[in-house]
Amino acid sequence: MKREKPIIAIDGPSGAGKSTISKLVARRLGFVYLDTGAMYRCVGLLALRRNVDPLDAEAVAAFLPNLSIEFRLSVHGAQQVICNGEDVSDAIREHPVSQAASKTSSRAVVREKLVAMQREMGRAGGVVMEGRDIGTNVFPDAEVKVFLTATPQERARRRVGQLEAAGQPADYEKILADQLERDRRDASRKLNPLVRAADAIEVDSSDIAIEQVVDKIVRLAL
Repeated sequence: MKREKPIIAIDGPSGAGKSTISKLVARRLGFVYLDTGAMYRCVGLLALRRNVDPLDAEAVAAFLPNLSIEFRLSVHGAQQVICNGEDVSDAIREHPVSQAASKTSSRAVVREKLVAMQREMGRAGGVVMEGRDIGTNVFPDAEVKVFLTATPQERARRRVGQLEAAGQPADYEKILADQLERDRRDASRKLNPLVRAADAIEVDSSDIAIEQVVDKIVRLAL
């Protein structure tokens, strides 16, 4: 289908800067920003709250039919993630939720549900969508595809900074180990693993300024 405005698909591992950069690209272009990672985090959060094993597909599937996820802008312009009517923007960023999200995302029933939601949200174009498999699975026909990465050490350092800024405890070595395990799990899962799409432009954000990355992606979209 011919879209008036392109879909920008930004994939990559956790901590590569996808959320920050996607928001800035969307703002620069006047596009809608869709954080698909937040959607998987919502499922992970619900699993934890229900004391459900994130890898138990049947137990997780039981609460998916009533799942509702919305993205809203607050009065201050910040994006809010609304899950089943509740603002979970902060709750889904906690470290245990990240781990649960990585596990639930490997279940076919979860991916089928969320991919259908993502396609509906972004099908008209004019969106910046980031995640693990946007360019390879959700929108393989996206007009702009970027694979954003950074070294595991840099990604762990950034995560420590985020947690400390939020007043949460942060152990660099543990976060790095968890980061490497999540990378392994995301890249080796049978269903839509984290891989670079053949036609995606790879951008390593380890040693370059955020604005440089944003400029590069915006140029690709124009």
